[in-house]
Amino acid sequence: MTLKIGLIGSGFMGGVHAARWTRLTELGLPVELTACYSLDETTALPLAQRYELTQLSSLEALIATSDVIDVCSPTHLHHDQVIAAARAGKNIVCEKPLARTVQDAAEMVSVCEETGVKLLVGHVVRFFPEYAAAKGIVERGEIGDPAVIRLTRCSFKPQADKPESWFHNYALSGGMMLDLMIHDFDYARWIGGDVTRVFARHTGGRDNSGDYALVTLRHANGALSHVEGGWAYPKPMFRTALEIAGSHGLIEHPASRPNPVNVFLHQKAAGDSPEIAVPGSPLLPEDDPYMVQIRHFYDVLTTEATPRVTARDGLEAVRIALAAIESAETGRPVTL
Repeated sequence: MTLKIGLIGSGFMGGVHAARWTRLTELGLPVELTACYSLDETTALPLAQRYELTQLSSLEALIATSDVIDVCSPTHLHHDQVIAAARAGKNIVCEKPLARTVQDAAEMVSVCEETGVKLLVGHVVRFFPEYAAAKGIVERGEIGDPAVIRLTRCSFKPQADKPESWFHNYALSGGMMLDLMIHDFDYARWIGGDVTRVFARHTGGRDNSGDYALVTLRHANGALSHVEGGWAYPKPMFRTALEIAGSHGLIEHPASRPNPVNVFLHQKAAGDSPEIAVPGSPLLPEDDPYMVQIRHFYDVLTTEATPRVTARDGLEAVRIALAAIESAETGRPVTL
């Protein structure tokens, strides 16, 4: 039986997911991306034509004709769309952040658990080979007990030349700390365990200027995580790095710094640069981490495979991100 995927959203991430589901079909797996639903007609039609999808005019129609709902819409829309799919008994893939508020995310997880549907959250950093390899080293005890985790994720601001974009509307996206840094909040928790205290400093944000933040997480086991995030780089730069110091050693995946001094200037014209930054991995020359993630989600949906990211992982990442935002706004640490 072919697993029918219905896609919500036709923006950048909708295209990323569409390409990976299509690739699974090309590899001979019994899965097919069949339909899409989007509120943006300017991107929905090209996406539907490129992947030969049925373009549906309502969420209800998409849910009725699909086995799995893949939610790639703006963050503030996730809650209602996931709840509707769960109530209809459909398994769900949902891009991160899981929701705009902790309350919404908690309700989504609760409804999916009550209805018995699978809710898989797109925290793709767990599927980057260097990050997954570091997790394996920690689990094998090779560096002892993790004590200090340092994570960096900095890029240019998405759709910087479109001030009307939902990315720049804090009420809709939650800004850089929720949309971007949540990747590393989730990874820090994956490595260091549950987070009990959050302290943050943040500059910029709720306009079209650059964003930059430093966040310290205290884990229940006493470990500390230092997370750096920014939407302040010139196009097309995207830099990530990780460092995990343990009682017996150190893991390091440094950002690319080939020369003693590098200068990167903001482009005066958009050129061929993407509107939204997506990091790559030098360890995956063929199948990128998004492809690995979608293949894993397919295995979870069709077998008894254990999900690498659970719905409650997605909820906790939202909780940490919003605590960081609260701390930055109040100047005080937030206890979870």
